[in-house]
Amino acid sequence: MLGLQALFFYFFAAITVGSALMVVLSRNPVHSVLFLILAFVSAAGLFLLTGAEFLALILIVVYVGAVAILFLFVVMMLDLDIGQVRKGALKYAPIGAILALVLLAQLVIAVTGNYFEPQLAGNTVLPTPPLDQVSNIEAIGQVLYTRYIFFFQMAGLVLFVAMIGAIVLTLRHKEGLKRQSIPEQVRRTPETSIEIRKVESGKGI
Repeated sequence: MLGLQALFFYFFAAITVGSALMVVLSRNPVHSVLFLILAFVSAAGLFLLTGAEFLALILIVVYVGAVAILFLFVVMMLDLDIGQVRKGALKYAPIGAILALVLLAQLVIAVTGNYFEPQLAGNTVLPTPPLDQVSNIEAIGQVLYTRYIFFFQMAGLVLFVAMIGAIVLTLRHKEGLKRQSIPEQVRRTPETSIEIRKVESGKGI
């Protein structure tokens, strides 16, 4: 049983790493988003193997079912010019390389060191609630909405800004179409909204 679990772990891990690389290396933005969805699904499989079924379902429902699909629609609606994207990428390649090195250093520190272990006052490690008394979802909620409520709210704000940006990028104003203008409707007066016309008897307008 342990060997089968290890086999599935390496299987999902290989797919996750390969999909993550293809997200960056793929020439087509639509293919990059599809590989991102595959990486999310594989990561959900890894969460299931570790017993974090709640995180696996959240990854599927939220990221695959909402965020990644939103990315896919935005990329398809933008109709990006690949040539222009490549020119812009080469222009900002040095800055991207510096940020990649910083991210790599953070990942190495997080994996090899013990600098980010949750601790309480007196260097006491945060206890894990017993599974027979508290469910997995309840335990995550107790930590998420108490110790990490600020980060949770910030994550929601980032997603909100991403949604506004997607709407702004995909909004198209076509000429000749009537659009609703809330400020003009609020500023309406009887003089601007009512027009009195004299019509002669027996004739239409």
